[in-house]
Amino acid sequence: MSDYFTDRKHGARPQTIEVIDERLWAGLYSLIQTGIGDDSFGWRFPEQCPDGNGPCGCDEKAFRQMLGAEVPWIEWPLSAGEVPDTPVILDLLEFCAKAVGEPIQGAYHSFHRHHHLSWNRDAGLARFVGDVNLLLRRNAVAYELTAAGQARRLLPEAIANTIFGALFQTGDAETDRFLEAARQRFLSPKPEDRQDALEKLWDAFERLKTLEPGANKRVQADALLDHVAPPGSGFRKALGREASELTTIGNSLRIRHSETTQEALTSLDQIDYLFTRMFAFVRVILKGTGRGG
Repeated sequence: MSDYFTDRKHGARPQTIEVIDERLWAGLYSLIQTGIGDDSFGWRFPEQCPDGNGPCGCDEKAFRQMLGAEVPWIEWPLSAGEVPDTPVILDLLEFCAKAVGEPIQGAYHSFHRHHHLSWNRDAGLARFVGDVNLLLRRNAVAYELTAAGQARRLLPEAIANTIFGALFQTGDAETDRFLEAARQRFLSPKPEDRQDALEKLWDAFERLKTLEPGANKRVQADALLDHVAPPGSGFRKALGREASELTTIGNSLRIRHSETTQEALTSLDQIDYLFTRMFAFVRVILKGTGRGG
């Protein structure tokens, strides 16, 4: 929590916005420029003293050249008035997090009028992460940097608790792999990762249908649901309808296949809705059959 009056008085705003706007970008731009100017990024890109006495600053040219190679979509020099796409900004923040340290002044070199420097990596990273997360939080943007400096998407608390708390113990390594990959990719800020998360989750759903004994997939799927609720009960019938509807969605929308007859999803909100709906169903199946959940 930041030490601002509005946060103390009213609580922090929910972080639900998924696009970094001009105002927030200007603040992040200033933070990065400050890091270059005060030599914080010299931890990874040290400028060497001309006399060979060790680091004395940040090599901005090396910073720029490596940034261009690792984040090729970024334009240099950065401009406070030209906002990169949000995933590119998050890549830039991760790049900076990998480069930052807290500068520590050593001996003063009078001839070149500079101090020789060393860096405290942990302190510098913690400060940078804290500064970035403060800006993201104050602008209600649904991303944060982890303590290790990696960007991740923030989910509403109820959904986050369900997804983070789920256990995958299906007895089938491939199904567990699909489920874990879906979870990890769904947390990614990149739209293509979230689409891939949806595909992995649907793959896990189709594979779950085959884990029970039976002569064919339909018999196996019915046996799976019979373990979750008594056959003939209202909830069992609801599970059957939901399984059928989710199967239809997977076959008619562009989730697992890409035929021209399938309708493409057109927004991240649609992906999030389908993912959370399917994840809730899968978790009920896992819990009801003793496979985690």
